Amino acid sequence: MIDIYPQKPVLIAGPTASGKSALALHIAEAQGGVIVNADALQVFDRWRIVTARPPDEDLARAPHQLYGHVGLAESYTVGDWLRDLTPLLTGRRPIIVGGTGLYLSALTEGLAQIPPTPANVRSDADERSLADLVADLDATTKARIDLNNRARVQRAWEVQRSTGRPISAWQDETPPPLLPLSNATPIVLDAPREWLTPRIAQRFDLMLTDGALEEAKTILPEWKPQHQSSKAIGAPELIAHLRGELSLNEARDAAVVASTQYAKRQRTWFRKRMKDWQTIHMPSTDLSTAFTFRTSD
Repeated sequence: MIDIYPQKPVLIAGPTASGKSALALHIAEAQGGVIVNADALQVFDRWRIVTARPPDEDLARAPHQLYGHVGLAESYTVGDWLRDLTPLLTGRRPIIVGGTGLYLSALTEGLAQIPPTPANVRSDADERSLADLVADLDATTKARIDLNNRARVQRAWEVQRSTGRPISAWQDETPPPLLPLSNATPIVLDAPREWLTPRIAQRFDLMLTDGALEEAKTILPEWKPQHQSSKAIGAPELIAHLRGELSLNEARDAAVVASTQYAKRQRTWFRKRMKDWQTIHMPSTDLSTAFTFRTSD
């Protein structure tokens, strides 16, 4: 049984399609609060269906913040997210929900104050292979990050190239967190692969029914794979279908596989970095009885 207090921020983490948004809405309706996005791709304004942003009916049931507020071609860092989030921490009780572990860890553990990456360094990194980027990293950084995650590896390479210091050195000088874990109610959903994989497939099929392909058609004229927003799972696959490179079934299957692989990486992050969070085991836990909603702190 998890105690939920009305003035204490709630943090909800979990892999894709595990039911995080539904849980956040349940808490908001039961006890009040504003739901705040902690998903690195739901911040972009054009990929609404593909990134599984809350539908209009959910937006009408509770206030939501930091969804779809970033332009399609813009870059957006964890530092940007923390800056956007900061004023929300002093207003109505936030219920911060998402699957981007880096966002939530930076919020509760602190974030190194690394200078912005120059455009020429980023362009250079974009042209290099993953293996080349990994080869240039220091041993400490290699031990800390997922070397199969292109975004994480490239970020570390860019920092090292632009500042002359490895990202691990910057991380070791991390300032205090905006929201210490002790000041929040942290919840992580543990979703086993055999339960989650069919849900991922069903959700993508529902996205197609709801207009994901039509959404991709509107973006096709502006599509650039180097855009951060283009990393949304399902986006490259649907664009490939529209370009005649994949059948719709092939695009669908590829997107499901990519989403399943992403969920595996998320579960690994949560197991390693969120050991002090309160865990809800899905689907064995009855969410209707998993919480006690307190009336005061």
